[in-house]
Amino acid sequence: MTSALIAYIHYLSIFVLFALLAIEHVQFKLPLDLQRARSLIVTDLAYGVFAGLVLFSGLARVIWYGKGLDYYLGNSLFHAKVGLFILVGLISAGPTFVFINWRNALKAGQVPQVSARQARWVIMAIRVELLLLLAIPLLAVLMARGHGLIG
Repeated sequence: MTSALIAYIHYLSIFVLFALLAIEHVQFKLPLDLQRARSLIVTDLAYGVFAGLVLFSGLARVIWYGKGLDYYLGNSLFHAKVGLFILVGLISAGPTFVFINWRNALKAGQVPQVSARQARWVIMAIRVELLLLLAIPLLAVLMARGHGLIG
């Protein structure tokens, strides 16, 4: 039963993670207004929380509730999945730092100033994250069917 619950939390967290990133993509457009800027910060915070939940539930599956640590460590697709997840995390740090830098302006009741160049960069980062996140379930499906085994 616990194995099924951990798997459910993992899958649900992935869906919510993707949804939150899609919401960020829709919300982030110029010109910003105060409400959308605040909402982006909350959405990005929730995105980080669910990324952590994906990570921890995934680790629990690998270590205790999945096919065994040896299976995962001996699978090249697992390494690719983890690598993509780490890459998405690194890319997401950029927009997160942009949003964090808005805090002082928002506390003062001002709309954060975002240049057109910075906005294009944030939008592109979010789009790349979405694209990379789409590849991870494909790798998982292939891995679950025995592809990618090393040796």
